[in-house]
Amino acid sequence: MKKLFFSVPLIVFLQAKAQIDPVKYPTYTSIDDALKSGKTVYSMSFRGKTMFNIPTEIQKFSSIFFLNLMENKLEKMDESIFKLKGLTILNLNENSIKYIPDEIAELQKLENFSINLNNLTSINPNLEKLKRLKTIHLDANNLNVFPEALLQIPSLEEINLQGNQISFIAKDLDKIKNLRSLNLAANQLNDLGELEFPKQIKYLELQQNSIRKLPNGLFRSKNLEFLNVSQNNIQEISPKVKGLKNVVSMNLANNQLTDLPVEFSQLKNLKTLILTGNPIEKSTLEKLKAIMPQTQIYF
Repeated sequence: MKKLFFSVPLIVFLQAKAQIDPVKYPTYTSIDDALKSGKTVYSMSFRGKTMFNIPTEIQKFSSIFFLNLMENKLEKMDESIFKLKGLTILNLNENSIKYIPDEIAELQKLENFSINLNNLTSINPNLEKLKRLKTIHLDANNLNVFPEALLQIPSLEEINLQGNQISFIAKDLDKIKNLRSLNLAANQLNDLGELEFPKQIKYLELQQNSIRKLPNGLFRSKNLEFLNVSQNNIQEISPKVKGLKNVVSMNLANNQLTDLPVEFSQLKNLKTLILTGNPIEKSTLEKLKAIMPQTQIYF
C-alpha cells in the first residue's frame, strides 16, 4: 500500500472547519445517531468503517457541509454523495476509487476535495465545473499527466499531486490565477520546458523527480517564498534566479550542483539554503557564505 506524508494546510483547514463550534456543528459517526439527535446535521464522519457502500439514508441530511469517508473500501463514489448539494468539504482518502463520475459537477459548493491514496488513472473533465473549488488533493494515485480540468478552475489555491507518475504538465499552468501552493513531488518530471507558473504562487514542491533544468518561467515568480527542488538532476541554476525577490527558503539538496551564480547575493529575503548532497567544493561554499551573509546555508 502506498504511504505518503500529506502537507499540513488542508489537514489544519479540515479540522478548523469541522471544529469551529463543536456544539453547533457536532460530527456524527452513524446514521442512527444523526437521526436520533433531532438536530440539523452539518458534519458526518464514517472514517475507518470498512464500508463498501455509503448508507443511502445519508441523503436525508441535506445540510451536511463536511463529509469524511476516508479509510473505507469504496470502489466508486456512490450516488448518495451527489445528493448532498451543500457539501463544501469532501474527504475520500484511502479507498479504492478508480474514477470520478460525471456527477461530480453537481457539487457546486465544494471547496475542498481530497481523494489521496486511491486508484485514479485520470480526472473527469467535469471537475472543471466546480468553480468554488479552492483545494484539491490527488496524492498517491496513478495519474501520468497533470489534470487539464484543473487549468479551468481559477479559484484553486492549493493543488497536491505528490506521489503519482506525472511526466507532463501543460505549459499554461499560469491560467490558475489564484494558485498559491503546488506539490508535484515524487513524480516523473524531467523536462519542464517553457512552463509558466501562476503569479501568486508561494509554495512550490518539485522534489524527488528527474528535473535537469529549472524553467525560466519559475524565476519570474516574484511571490514565491518556499521552493523545494531537492533530489533531482539539476546541474546549474540560471542567473535569472535573482527574480525570486521574496524567496525565504530554498532546498537544492541532492542534485548535481558544483556552484551557484553570484546573483544569489541579490536574494535578500533568503533565510535558508539547503545544499547537502551536492558536489560543491569547500572553497566554493565559503565564497557563497561570503556573498550571502544573511542566509543560513546547510551543506
